[in-house]
Amino acid sequence: MKNEGIEGTERFLSPDRGRGLRAVRHFAVGELVFACPAYSYVLTVNERGAHCEHCFTRKEDLYKCGKCKQAYYCNIDCQRGDWPMHKLECVAMCAYGENWCPSETVRLVARIIMKQRVTTERTPSERLLLLKEFEAHLDKMDNEKEEMNQADIAALHHFYSRHISDLPDEQALTELFAQVNCNGFTIEDEELSHLGSAVFPDVALMNHSCSPNVIVTYNGTVAEVRAVQEINPGEEIFNSYIDLLYPTEDRKERLLDSYFFTCQCTECTTKSKDKEKMEIRKLSSPPEPEEIRSMIHYAKNVIEEFRRAKHYKTPSELLEMCELSQEKMGAIFADTNVYMLHMMYQAMGVCLYMQDWDGAMSYGEKIIQPYSVHYPAFSLNVASMYLKLGRLYLGLEKKTQGVKALKKALAIMEVAHGKDHHYVAEVKREIEEQK
Repeated sequence: MKNEGIEGTERFLSPDRGRGLRAVRHFAVGELVFACPAYSYVLTVNERGAHCEHCFTRKEDLYKCGKCKQAYYCNIDCQRGDWPMHKLECVAMCAYGENWCPSETVRLVARIIMKQRVTTERTPSERLLLLKEFEAHLDKMDNEKEEMNQADIAALHHFYSRHISDLPDEQALTELFAQVNCNGFTIEDEELSHLGSAVFPDVALMNHSCSPNVIVTYNGTVAEVRAVQEINPGEEIFNSYIDLLYPTEDRKERLLDSYFFTCQCTECTTKSKDKEKMEIRKLSSPPEPEEIRSMIHYAKNVIEEFRRAKHYKTPSELLEMCELSQEKMGAIFADTNVYMLHMMYQAMGVCLYMQDWDGAMSYGEKIIQPYSVHYPAFSLNVASMYLKLGRLYLGLEKKTQGVKALKKALAIMEVAHGKDHHYVAEVKREIEEQK
């Protein structure tokens, strides 16, 4: 495939940001800017049996691979389509049995290596940017990242060396893993549940802004980029690389740690939303600045502690952790403070897991309004929260509230996912069923 570019856009050198993507025509809100098929992708292990391994379709009665009995498909066509990639895992899974446990990143890199071997031309995923052009930022990696990289390389050798002949050398693998860690995407469903990992080179060309003018959603294994602000000819097209809930300092820290740059976008220079995001509880005697700083320090620590605790604590222990942290932070922070919201969201997730529908609904009701204020327009985080709430209401036979919440989700999804996306059709059907 020769380089034909992407209609309506062009690759250019963005001042202070390196290469980027800009519009050469006008794009209206909700308009598809471009779609990009995954160069390589992998379904997450937890979704096996619920989604087709090849096209990511969610359906019941999928057919399982007769050899490994681990991979599931819509039909024989999907199975055949996936075989060039699945075969190296199929053999390995059969050989290792229950001991087969490479990380998702390792599985994705193995597929990229296989794809590169059989691909000689530019692919439809690389109309503007080749995968081999990805930044690796090897010079900026700290010891912890280097160790993780080495562990991934060791796992690749352990699980795949018998099934992929002549793996690339150490230096090439170090670079490839770093490129994937910096430029990979997680594919999510309409409720932002993790479905898998992928690389979309043309999507990776876009630079970051904390006030993005496009949003990326997924239709199977295709990434779709839609305008969420008016975009005029000559304007740069910006995606967001991170969750935008948090205040400027936290966002900058995350971007520097994961993507190795200091964000200078308008939102980061004006800090226009920070005061609202860090709302302090109205008390008769306001807390001292030192008390606030101390509570922020506690909040960041408890968020990190909870992230680790998910791997070894029971759901009821996790819920208790959420409740205790909210109680402590609530002495200084308002309920709309993003650190309070973070722990409420975690608590809601635990309630959903424990099938405590009333508890989940109660948290969702506290979260939704502040989310609508803190996130940019047409945010997937807001849409998914309305969706979860709507479905909870309907399950609890609160029909009017359920339909109202689903309609709010739908209004965002029609812009972010596009009016003919199957997720949009599903939500419309859920609303229709209540009439």
